[in-house]
Amino acid sequence: MIGVRTAGPLTVRSGAVRGAAALLATVALAGGCSAAGGADAEGGGSGKGAGTPRMTIGMVSHSGDGDTFWDIVQNGAEQAAAKDNVKFLYAHDKEGAQQAALIQSYIDQKVDGLIVTLAKPQAVKAAVRKAVAQGIPVITVNSGGEFSRAYGALTHIGQDESVAGRAVGEELNHRHAKKALCVIHEQGNVSLEDRCAGVRKAFHGTVENLDVDGTNAPSSQSSVEAKLQSDKSLDAIVTLGAPMAAISVKAKEEAGSAAQIATFDLNSAVVKLLKAKDVTFAVDQQPYLQGYEAVDLLWLHKANADVLGGGKPVLTGPALVTEKDVPKLTEYTGRGTR
Repeated sequence: MIGVRTAGPLTVRSGAVRGAAALLATVALAGGCSAAGGADAEGGGSGKGAGTPRMTIGMVSHSGDGDTFWDIVQNGAEQAAAKDNVKFLYAHDKEGAQQAALIQSYIDQKVDGLIVTLAKPQAVKAAVRKAVAQGIPVITVNSGGEFSRAYGALTHIGQDESVAGRAVGEELNHRHAKKALCVIHEQGNVSLEDRCAGVRKAFHGTVENLDVDGTNAPSSQSSVEAKLQSDKSLDAIVTLGAPMAAISVKAKEEAGSAAQIATFDLNSAVVKLLKAKDVTFAVDQQPYLQGYEAVDLLWLHKANADVLGGGKPVLTGPALVTEKDVPKLTEYTGRGTR
């Protein structure tokens, strides 16, 4: 997957986009539907949505307040829900114990399906297993994919974080970096730790982790700025979420650093930073697909007993994007789908 540029509207260094297209084609065939959803397959025939009975699907994520990544995930989930005659519920909390409580609340509501993240897997393990034991199908997304099958989930949708981290490390080698700072904006999040570990594994230089509070922008900026001021040998900054990229750009400017900045994930601000070359490249894991496919696969499982992945994760990334991809990315981020 790493080191291959695929054809298509975006110039990338992975096969993730091609794989996602194949996934969409598979889902369309499985459901007997086009972009209009499962109406024809289920006898609706109107092209306006599925004719299946109303479902309720709940999603619990580890998002903190103001994380634009999860807005995109929700956009995808809501689009699929509208197509599939699904009532979609969403809740989030950055603390693992609260995530477990939110999962329990959806169990109590007797939802027809659950979508959960496993950023803090031990904290939510019992709640996820309880849902499965009570006959509620679960799909995990985004984080903690290695725990998904053990907890009884149907499948995991997201990117392999270690692979994504290695892709970043290799790209930094390509750009002749020597010393990188990997900024972890949520302590205890296993996926963020895997990203930095992946960078470290592939990067020929050295990598130092820096823990910051991603929900406190001024504090995060000060921490990155102080690190850059104290260590002039840092020539690369890797941020693990789109909001942290903009924060690090400001920190770099204040510190008078020449370090290049790379980030995981996209939003409209990151696309502008790519265009201005303030960010050199970004890792796109296609969050819209994570939300969309999770809802759609739960609907397919209910309507047709379908499961994708064969026990393996359904990958939505990584794909590396640069300033060359800005024209298309501007269009897609503007409508909230990338």
